[in-house]
Amino acid sequence: MAKKIAIIGLGYVGLPLAVEFGKTRPVIGFDIHQSRIDELQAGYDRTLETSKEELAMAKHLAFSCAVDSLQEAEIFIVTVPTPIDGNNKPDLKPLLAASKTVGSALKKGAIVIYESTVYPGCTEEDCVPVLEKASGLKFNQDFFCGYSPERIVPGDKERTLTKIRKITSGSNPEIAEEVDQLYQSIIVAGTYKAPSIKVAEAAKVIENCQRDLNISFVNELALIFDRMHIDTTEVLEAAGTKFNFLPFKPGLVGGHCISVDPYYLTSKAESLGYYPEVIHSGRRINDNMGAFIANKVVKLMIQKNHTIKGAKVLVLGITFKENCPDLRNSKVIDVISELQEFGVEVDCFDPQADKQEVKHEYNLELVEAPSSKPYQAVILAVSHKEFLQLNYTQLLQAQGVLFDVKAILPKEMVDGRL
Repeated sequence: MAKKIAIIGLGYVGLPLAVEFGKTRPVIGFDIHQSRIDELQAGYDRTLETSKEELAMAKHLAFSCAVDSLQEAEIFIVTVPTPIDGNNKPDLKPLLAASKTVGSALKKGAIVIYESTVYPGCTEEDCVPVLEKASGLKFNQDFFCGYSPERIVPGDKERTLTKIRKITSGSNPEIAEEVDQLYQSIIVAGTYKAPSIKVAEAAKVIENCQRDLNISFVNELALIFDRMHIDTTEVLEAAGTKFNFLPFKPGLVGGHCISVDPYYLTSKAESLGYYPEVIHSGRRINDNMGAFIANKVVKLMIQKNHTIKGAKVLVLGITFKENCPDLRNSKVIDVISELQEFGVEVDCFDPQADKQEVKHEYNLELVEAPSSKPYQAVILAVSHKEFLQLNYTQLLQAQGVLFDVKAILPKEMVDGRL
């Protein structure tokens, strides 16, 4: 009989995993939030990653926020967030709390697999001691660990969980093979068995560091070309005619991975006495793009003789990504905050975002719809499909400024774009 699995954390990563395993074997989907459990039991996923029909297909999946429900599990998969604190340092509190919870339910022979993004060494150096203390068991003797980094792409309905190749690893060769076989049972794209947990951890964190650095490069190009009065999009399109030119675009770098994970690697490197200059440089550029966009819009407004203090500006989109309700670490808020520093009155409209969640996360009230009175400026910050249908002429005053962060509107329509 298949071993019972407990998935700890039912967010963007944990829920799709629980549903997929729950189609063929017993699974406990555990989350500390009763409201999340209630919604899922009613067939509703607020992340929109999983449909009601998909939830119904997971016949062997049960949801719970009761720690006692974990007692029957033999395999635990931890998928909780790994954020950073106000000083851009790793915040392991959710991960260590989850480890303590799992430790209280561990039995001999159990396997604990981590999917949360961490720095190399975190599983064995930070999580294992918590598991040992909470369980009274000995690592690699009474219980075992694995690491299989998540590769979820929020909002992507094509490259879903089973269609993205999965890295696996284990705390000894036998466990590594068992973990690999476990994921092979659901991952159609196949698996890659890393030689150690640390290698698997490192592979995950550099995936996002690489994207962060590539985007920071084109963001820096945008800053340079702005001073040269050259259109960055046109430059990238021209350069992209060469077969090996990488197709990255400038923009706001937010979300749960790319804007967070590099700090896990830099923090670990610094603890070992090495200051990673390239990674930090990329982070600085990307973190400053919100302020650059706001300042650019203000300059364009001044050129059209608009009074800045008290001006009404509409920002379209607050989520970190198009056609997705995910608000985690959105950098649109940086644009809004910078505009407010100038005394600008900002309306933010986003039909994809949950208004209460936006209020809780960013203390920002979304408008139900754009004002009937034209704005002095409109910033297209997120390229939701709904925004392609808007009449921008009606949204803007005469001589109003339209700035296209995502460069998706025709060039002749806009006053500026990245």
